[in-house]
Amino acid sequence: MDVDLIFKIAGLGILISILNKVLIQSGREEQAQMTTLVGVIIVLLIVIQLIGKLFDSVKTMFHLY
Repeated sequence: MDVDLIFKIAGLGILISILNKVLIQSGREEQAQMTTLVGVIIVLLIVIQLIGKLFDSVKTMFHLY
């Protein structure tokens, strides 16, 4: 696994958590919740793409069609 990917996900998490705290302090709890939800969805999309690449690699390795 690439270390860059881990840093990308961690950086996104830190950015979302800071943005969440700022929005909560300004009294915009609904927008903070939506921002957190969008962050989780982005990370899930990254992970789903990696799982797709893994399945393609396994299919290629074992010559499955």
